[in-house]
Amino acid sequence: MAHPALHLYVLAILLLALSFKATSTHNRRGLKSLHFTLYQQEAINKTVYLIVKGVTGPDVSPSASPFGSLFVNQDLLTISPNSSSKVVGVAEGASITSSLDGLTNIVMEKITLELKHYKGSVSVLGTAHNIKVIDLPVVGGTGDFMFVQGYIKPSLLTFENPNIVYKIEFHLYWPSYVANHFSHSDRSSTVNGV
Repeated sequence: MAHPALHLYVLAILLLALSFKATSTHNRRGLKSLHFTLYQQEAINKTVYLIVKGVTGPDVSPSASPFGSLFVNQDLLTISPNSSSKVVGVAEGASITSSLDGLTNIVMEKITLELKHYKGSVSVLGTAHNIKVIDLPVVGGTGDFMFVQGYIKPSLLTFENPNIVYKIEFHLYWPSYVANHFSHSDRSSTVNGV
C-alpha cells in the first residue's frame, strides 16, 4: 500500500492541474471571435487610382510602384474570387509606397461589411508588402464590430492587368468586456464567406 504522504502529493498535483485548466478555459470563453475569408476585386484606374506618382527607385515593375506613390481605392469584397459572386462589402482607403524597392506600402483602409449576422465596418492601419503575405492590424470598428481588434491577412491571388484579386482572411476578436454582452452560445463564431 502506498504511503499516505504520496496520496496527498498526487492529490495536490491533480488539484493544481485542474485549477490551471479551469483558468485557461475561463479566459478562452470570454473572448468572442469571428474568422472568415473574402475577396477584394480591384481594377487599376477603375477602382484604384494613382493620385501622386513618386520618385522612381531601382527596378519599378508591375508589382512595384515608385517611392512616395499615393493610391486611393474603393473595391468590392465578394464571397469568392469570381468578380460576379455575391458582394458583401466595400474596401475604401489609401496606400503610400514607403520603400525604395516599391514593394512596401503604408495602408489605411475602412472595410464596410454586410454579412449574414454582422453589419458595420473595421478599420485597418499598417504596412503591407505587394508580394509577401503580412498581417495588417485591425484598429477598431463600428456597428456590430464596435471595439473589435485583430488582423486581416491579404494575399495576392491573381494579377491580370488591370484586374487584381486579393484573398483577405479576417481574424477578429472582441475584448472580454464587450464579449460579456453576447449570449453564451454566440461566444465563438466561424463565418464561411457570408
